[in-house]
Amino acid sequence: MKKLLISFASVILATSLLCACTNKQMGTVGGAAIGGVVGNAVTGGSTAGTVVGAVGGGLIGNAVTH
Repeated sequence: MKKLLISFASVILATSLLCACTNKQMGTVGGAAIGGVVGNAVTGGSTAGTVVGAVGGGLIGNAVTH
């Protein structure tokens, strides 16, 4: 129950922080999140793949919303 409460509080905090973002920042965050997931899936859970995917996705998301 304690973990669920902490998770819920974290989601609420993250959502409230994203409300202050501009469209460009949201594109960067979205790209990084999607890139991280794709990098993790492609490399079979490799940390390096996740990081590289997140960085690449963030760059692409930033460029697309420019």
